[in-house]
Amino acid sequence: MTSRGRWYQVSWKGIKERSGGLATNIGIHFFDMLIWLFGTPDRSLVHTRDEWRTGGQLELKRADVSWFMSADPADLPAEATNPKRATFRSITVDGEEVEFSEGFTDLHTRSYEEILAGRGFGIDDARASIELAHQVREQALAPAKS
Repeated sequence: MTSRGRWYQVSWKGIKERSGGLATNIGIHFFDMLIWLFGTPDRSLVHTRDEWRTGGQLELKRADVSWFMSADPADLPAEATNPKRATFRSITVDGEEVEFSEGFTDLHTRSYEEILAGRGFGIDDARASIELAHQVREQALAPAKS
């Protein structure tokens, strides 16, 4: 959950044609992390997708993943609202949860510095996550498993 205010939907970030929508603007980072950790996707299903949230399931080479992302502050879990935070990032692997909401403040700046120093990642490194974000944006919704 990376909550945003009303400004998000009226800025370029909330316009799918400009930012790629939530799956690209915010989700790309998490798709990239999942692919680096668990391998490329064999299958992707999207169960929910609107301007504030999207979620689904991925079958990756080494993991099956149920995922959900939201920019709506109302979706923040209780542990993120006390103390008041705008984000909550968590992954659970084999029953062990790792919460990693902090530490993203200067990540874009640090990435740009590495790119300018010739130590960045190329398109081939990012291709699988870019393709997955595109697929998540465009594929038909599938019914959620009960």
